[in-house]
Amino acid sequence: MLDWRKVIQSPHLSRRHFWIVVCGLVAAGSLGVWMFESGGAPAESPDKTTRRGRAPAIDAKVVIELTEAQAKAVKVEPVGHSTFDLVKQAVGNIDFNQNMLVQVFTPYQGRIVVTHANIGDRVDRGQLLFTIDSSDLLQASSTLVAAAGVYTLQNRNLKRLTENLKGGGGAQKDVDQATSDQQAAEGALRAARDTMRIFGKTDEDVDKIVAERKADSTLVVRSPISGYVTARTAAPGLFVQPGNAPAPFTVADTSTMWMIANVVESDSALLRVGQEVKVRVSAYGDREFSGSIVVIGASVDPQTRRVMVRSEIKDPDHLLRAGMFATFAIHIGNPFQTTAVPDSAIVREGDGTMPVWVTTDRRHFEKRTVKTGLLQRGATQILEGVQPGALVVPDGAIFLSNKLLIGAAE
Repeated sequence: MLDWRKVIQSPHLSRRHFWIVVCGLVAAGSLGVWMFESGGAPAESPDKTTRRGRAPAIDAKVVIELTEAQAKAVKVEPVGHSTFDLVKQAVGNIDFNQNMLVQVFTPYQGRIVVTHANIGDRVDRGQLLFTIDSSDLLQASSTLVAAAGVYTLQNRNLKRLTENLKGGGGAQKDVDQATSDQQAAEGALRAARDTMRIFGKTDEDVDKIVAERKADSTLVVRSPISGYVTARTAAPGLFVQPGNAPAPFTVADTSTMWMIANVVESDSALLRVGQEVKVRVSAYGDREFSGSIVVIGASVDPQTRRVMVRSEIKDPDHLLRAGMFATFAIHIGNPFQTTAVPDSAIVREGDGTMPVWVTTDRRHFEKRTVKTGLLQRGATQILEGVQPGALVVPDGAIFLSNKLLIGAAE
């Protein structure tokens, strides 16, 4: 190794040579410091640095190979077409047809004596629901009995005066007065009978009251329509008044029901009043109830961004119940055919992707992600990913996915 101290102290070294040696020593020291700070490693080219920082490319194509025995157990069929209905769906609830729902009030105040129907009972129009003890009816009955008595008296008086006049023992003015009194009595009796009809009494009931000369205070309240009793607050001893809620009885005609559905705002423009709808409820499985749209809401709910759609549903068998959860489907176009695979061919991954397994030689299977559309009658519409004629696994797709996971774990 060269001893730089001996070189510097040599008597043969000139001043010029001395400064050359010093500059060389300084340069060598600077080079050593730089190499120490940089780790002693030579600089890499920009291209190499970039390659080292980039993640390696991953091949998205996933293929598994089956043995001959495994391949025979896997069913393969070509992608075909299926017919799909162009429908929009929503959910809602069944309710009574409010246009066929009647709250039955008493026409006059009184105290309930007897009730003749319970909730859930089928009642016909005119069937007795309850009776009340009405002071108003008692007054009307008394007026009827009095009017009938006056009418009978005036008829006798008129008959007697007419016979006297014919025999020469009376005056015409007496007959005229008697006639006027008899007509007034007849009008009062007719008015009294009409009043009794307003109270719900039949002609037979009125004739019985007149014949027995006995006032009746029992007011009969009958059902105005045929249907089912859906609510009852009536009870013996309860004092009721006309129009005071709650009504003693509520009767609903359930031959038609309402479905109140909430449709997303974007679908509301496709709906029209009068369009046919199909409704299903979980209680009756796949059975469909037909109906039509009768009302489309005039506003959008600011919280849910949905529009109320009310449909009138036919229910001749009286199967639907108010409050049932129901699904609503409406056809907005003609059926169409498109590329489709069975639902079991789709493997739904945890990340939301939906792949199918595709093969060309029935031994090697490729996992290919597809874009799906409608799901109807066990078929899934394919929008992107595979073309008609491509061989896919309609059943056993889960087996291939599990084999892929097992292979990755090993």
